Amino acid sequence: MEKKIQLGECHAHMVLDGVYYKAALERHREGPQEDTIRKVLRAYQKAGITYVRDGGDACGVAARAARLAGEYGIEYRMPLFAMHREGRYGHMVGKAFRDLREYRQLVDRVKRNGGDFIKVMVSGILDFSEYGRMSCPSLENEEIREIVNIAHGEGMAIMLHINGTRPILAAIEAGADSLEHGFYMSAECCQALAEHRETVWVPTLAPVGNQIGCGRYPDDVLREILFRQQRNVRRVVQAGGRVTLGSDAGAYLVPHAQGVTDELGYLTEALKTTMEPTAIQIMLKENEDWIRTRFCRS
Repeated sequence: MEKKIQLGECHAHMVLDGVYYKAALERHREGPQEDTIRKVLRAYQKAGITYVRDGGDACGVAARAARLAGEYGIEYRMPLFAMHREGRYGHMVGKAFRDLREYRQLVDRVKRNGGDFIKVMVSGILDFSEYGRMSCPSLENEEIREIVNIAHGEGMAIMLHINGTRPILAAIEAGADSLEHGFYMSAECCQALAEHRETVWVPTLAPVGNQIGCGRYPDDVLREILFRQQRNVRRVVQAGGRVTLGSDAGAYLVPHAQGVTDELGYLTEALKTTMEPTAIQIMLKENEDWIRTRFCRS
């Protein structure tokens, strides 16, 4: 029997519940609901998960979870909140900036108030009803370079919510520490990730795969998105790039704790023709450990 290596959750949102984001956000509208947070932390504890990296929120939920997580034997890292350009995607998980001056102010706020790293929403989210379409344009290349440089200049690692070839190439070239989601990347992006191993990719397959068959979106579109994302996972790993496990736990149909198991299943399916299951888990764990080292303030 193959020995299972316990992996952590490198992309979660404690503020969300995997069911309906509006109701989840409303639950914490007047402040973080500790009973709800503790229930999720107990689920992670029961699953043996000892590391969670949260993508942040606008309600203070991630920060409260980080303060409580030690009681459950969990190392919990978070950016306080995500940041997004005003008028673009990201208001439900963070705070807006209109220009780089305001972005610097938010970075300073995170640094002063105990955030472990910086999180920026570079791109929109996928429109699961049509392959290749996203909810809004991505930031321009120069702005991507500047937001990475500013974070690094303050001694902070940076996590980027990002999709699409152009912004992904710009982010890799700028030295972003982690790319979250990374849908619709080209073969050139895969090669760039292999050449720039200081950037790790968290491909979040579960939010796509777990929706197949639920009836909310066309299954043929979901299968195409998943197929191409899994193919790119193979390309990056075979070329020597860094990939690790983050399920986007809290997203629709991705329950906390269970998301780790679901994501591992999709990653194993993507890599099974080139690696044994134990080797896949060892690789994911090594890259998780790299994240744990990088996304932790000294």
